[in-house]
Amino acid sequence: MSPADFRRYALFYLGYYGALGAYTPYVGRWVAANGHSGYVVGAMLALWYGGRIVAPPTWARMSARSPSPGHWLVAGCVLSLLGFAAFAGFDAGMMLFVTMAWFGVFFNAVMPQFEAMTLSALGQRNHDYGLIRMWGSIGFLIVAGTYGWLLDRLGNDAFVWLTLPWLALTVFAAWLHRNDRPATVEAAPTSAEPLWRRPGARRLLLTAMLMQLGFGPFYVFYTLHLQAHGHGGFAVGMLWAIGVVCEIAMFYLAPRLVQRFGAHRLMTACILATMARWTMVALLGDSFAWMAVAQTGHALSFAAFHAGCMRRMAELFPVRRDMAAAQGLLYGFSGGIGGVAGAGLAALTWQAGGGELAFLSGAAIGIATLLAHTLALRAPRAAAAES
Repeated sequence: MSPADFRRYALFYLGYYGALGAYTPYVGRWVAANGHSGYVVGAMLALWYGGRIVAPPTWARMSARSPSPGHWLVAGCVLSLLGFAAFAGFDAGMMLFVTMAWFGVFFNAVMPQFEAMTLSALGQRNHDYGLIRMWGSIGFLIVAGTYGWLLDRLGNDAFVWLTLPWLALTVFAAWLHRNDRPATVEAAPTSAEPLWRRPGARRLLLTAMLMQLGFGPFYVFYTLHLQAHGHGGFAVGMLWAIGVVCEIAMFYLAPRLVQRFGAHRLMTACILATMARWTMVALLGDSFAWMAVAQTGHALSFAAFHAGCMRRMAELFPVRRDMAAAQGLLYGFSGGIGGVAGAGLAALTWQAGGGELAFLSGAAIGIATLLAHTLALRAPRAAAAES
């Protein structure tokens, strides 16, 4: 990949995750400020993650058949921008949920396509994925670290207008890829069986889904949990920023860690660190210092885990024509099913016992995640012993 291509790919991640840096930490605050309950906040995020179930695989199939997949990327980003702009007029009632569904479908559709484009462009250097993805974390850092302070001063109504420029940047970055051609298909034959039946695929999908399920309280209620414990907008932004700084550092180190320890062992460490992290958030929410320590865990629980998943995806689906569909499958299972279930569980536990119960439930889900991942580790060894 040339330096010019690197910049093109990095710019898209910067814009996309910059928009996500506004949405993920602060949409719950915006919804709650408009007078809605925790159930409505949870329903909004469930619709968001629901878009990941339907949109990625459908979008991947259509874009993969197109001789101009870059045009699909541009179209998805434009429709995402228009969908989010509608929040300026619809902040209550049924249209709030319709707008959320529109935005969730198209915004979630484009990233699996772009992930596949990135991995295809990297080819055998897929271990360098973290160096490009790191720019998404930089965008997230800039926004998540400053918007809490900005919303304290400008008011929660500014949330939509502060987010739109990042979506516009995503449209511009997608335009730079408008003429990208479909990846050259290798001559090697591809198995005719469904992608999810590939050896190891279902276990990876289950592990990723459970990990996302445990993240439900964090993505839906972390900002509200901090506010409930007396932390102001500046402190909330700082805590989000700490997590993303550690995430950026990990994406920089991830290629070497994946090569040295392998994806399986690295993902095991990530799951254990995540269990400890949610326990700290649940029980020590009053302390900014302890929350800062917990946020350093984002390096493992998100960045390293994501890099490990991408390495496993490249190993499981080496033929490039399978990659877009496989990425859509991963997003549908993890971010889709896991995200919807996580948002629903978070809403129920939040209403029943506040942030403490919500985050303790996230830590408990880590046990199931570790079990699923351990089974994934043992399966290849058992198969090797039988052969």
